[in-house]
Amino acid sequence: MLLLIVLSNTAYFLWDTDYSSAGEYPEPEWLADSVAQFLMIAVLDVRVYPLFAFLFGYGMVQLYHRQLRAGSDERAAQALLRRRSLWLVLFGFVHAALLLATEVLAAYGLISLVLGWLFLRRRTSTMLVWCAVGTGVLTIGFVMAAGTVVALATGTLTIPGEAELASTRAELAGAGEESWVAAVGIRLSSWALILALNSLAVVPPVAMLLGMWAAHRRILEEPHDHLRLLRRVAVLGIAIGLAGSLPSALQHVGLANIHPAAGLTGEMLFAMQWTTGLAGGMGYVALFGLITHALSARARSSAPVLAVSALGKRSLSGYLSHSVVMAPVLAAWGLGLGAVLTSASMAAFAMGLWLVTVVAALALERTGLRGPAEWLLRKLIYR
Repeated sequence: MLLLIVLSNTAYFLWDTDYSSAGEYPEPEWLADSVAQFLMIAVLDVRVYPLFAFLFGYGMVQLYHRQLRAGSDERAAQALLRRRSLWLVLFGFVHAALLLATEVLAAYGLISLVLGWLFLRRRTSTMLVWCAVGTGVLTIGFVMAAGTVVALATGTLTIPGEAELASTRAELAGAGEESWVAAVGIRLSSWALILALNSLAVVPPVAMLLGMWAAHRRILEEPHDHLRLLRRVAVLGIAIGLAGSLPSALQHVGLANIHPAAGLTGEMLFAMQWTTGLAGGMGYVALFGLITHALSARARSSAPVLAVSALGKRSLSGYLSHSVVMAPVLAAWGLGLGAVLTSASMAAFAMGLWLVTVVAALALERTGLRGPAEWLLRKLIYR
């Protein structure tokens, strides 16, 4: 998950380059850039954060049950989760102000605050009903967006005008600002918009609620008891996710050509991506569960698996450490390396950064230390 997230976030730091369309990737300089951009749009965009939200909800219920087993009553356990959510909102604000406009800790803190209040003590069947309602809304949105794209592609629907170039990803992140103070204002403005979109949109809350339901069923702790469900979700989820993202990816690299009527095509292609992001993210969750089940005892004890597991235990520290490195190294107000990297070399940078966090997490695991962010959050929520 953290590897996919850092790959997604680094795209916001390509600030000194030409963009052909709003919010998309810059013009590729060579074939590797086109390949990297195609894979990012098809596999990562709007798929990673539903995965993050699912695991966030899963962890909420794990923490709740752990408190009950330790002797806390339900009210005390819920109060602890509320404090955790509120502190994460504050963490998110500071994270955005200092480093990363596209951070999601605050949004997930707000969503978990509401979902914990509404659903934590509800029956799992009630959770599934509301998940079904949200999925129905997304399905309707996908059908409408796909129908519009087909109508534009076949000429059934034509709207005069050309698409206007709005703010690019790097502009939204303030990555091109030479003044860190000026970048703070841009980051917080973008962060407030992203916070509202993520909190009010359907995908993150439904993904988190699905995670809460799955944690009650212990699906990831005991994948051997849920293999049929995991296989179905992996196949259907990834297939639906690709069905929603491939048109946009093909359009971006020039392998498909749909009339760009006043920007409507781009908006509808993004709507197809967004409405299938939940399915794609859940497909990844199921795939990872199946991989875990398939690992032999020898593989589970190998250094790579132990290292990735160590980072998983310190996911908050790993997530924040990305920004601590990315922003000062890549942004114009720092070293400005984002001006010389392309999409492909930026992806290589992201993978290298992730590997550094894996090694650091393994070192902490061997010394028995928590991640610094986990240590601080624990101090705050347990008072």
